[in-house]
Amino acid sequence: MAQLAGHEQTTETETDVSLIAHRGFAGVYPENTRAAFGRAVGTDGATTPQADVVELDVMPTATGEVVVFHDTDLGRLTNAPEKLADRKVWETPYETLRGLDVLGTGESVPLLAEILEMIPVDVELNVEFKNPGVDDVRYGPLDDHDELVERRAVWRPFVERTLSELDRHPHEVLVSSFHEGALAAARQFDATVPIANVFWDDIEAGLRTARRHDCEVLHVPWNMVYGTELFNEEYHAGPFDPIDILDVAHEEGRRVNAWTVESWYQANQLRRAGIDGIIADYPNLLQYGSNRDVAADTNSSESSNPPESSKPSKPSLQSPDVPPQ
Repeated sequence: MAQLAGHEQTTETETDVSLIAHRGFAGVYPENTRAAFGRAVGTDGATTPQADVVELDVMPTATGEVVVFHDTDLGRLTNAPEKLADRKVWETPYETLRGLDVLGTGESVPLLAEILEMIPVDVELNVEFKNPGVDDVRYGPLDDHDELVERRAVWRPFVERTLSELDRHPHEVLVSSFHEGALAAARQFDATVPIANVFWDDIEAGLRTARRHDCEVLHVPWNMVYGTELFNEEYHAGPFDPIDILDVAHEEGRRVNAWTVESWYQANQLRRAGIDGIIADYPNLLQYGSNRDVAADTNSSESSNPPESSKPSKPSLQSPDVPPQ
């Protein structure tokens, strides 16, 4: 399949756009759990496969294991008692995490290795580096060389452990991060692993990072895609300069995935513009609309006046994939 790593599309079908299950489709299933991933890929015995790619978040424990977890602390996602609710994941031994319940599922915080064992080998993985186990992480570009070298060293041990675990499994993998230090560490440890820079509030800054590390993929917020009715809609970041990120990226041979898509209307606008993948909280978003439309058609009366119920609004994400402000 190789949909993530910059390979050219070979067909003109509706499936040219990859559907990437954000935390296992966090809008309908409990995020980053075995149950969510099982449903997303159809191994739960009750659902058919719904995703081309599974996206998950990783960080370390105090005892060195790589776990699949999004938040810095334990309070929102687990039944941690009050004395542990503000405890950081990387300050918590794995034995303690094993005793906690994630989102009322009866499941404990999963190890990355456990999730890799349950995901079919023909399903690709997008592994996002959230934190290397330190309080001081740096978001965005590191244009100062000395700072980049420093942050790469901070990330290197955790990145090495994660990539080593991934290497023990046959899945096609893309690793991504808001943190340039993580991308630099991944490139240094294994230059063959595809990487994606997660863009935030500055297109030019994101492109500098992508070019510095030759990222195969760009992950951009859905309101960053110029030429759609979504461009500069209110979301976690923006407004942006009128730069056609898809045109620039494709000219440079990079794929572009948009995060975090929550409606068929957003998905269809992005598909018509030429997006390569959508990182989505819900399955089935690509079942409506057509990639045979072209972005220029958005000026037509039909496309410029969608029903109010389908127009994009600022999503209410429980825990947004954004840097703290």
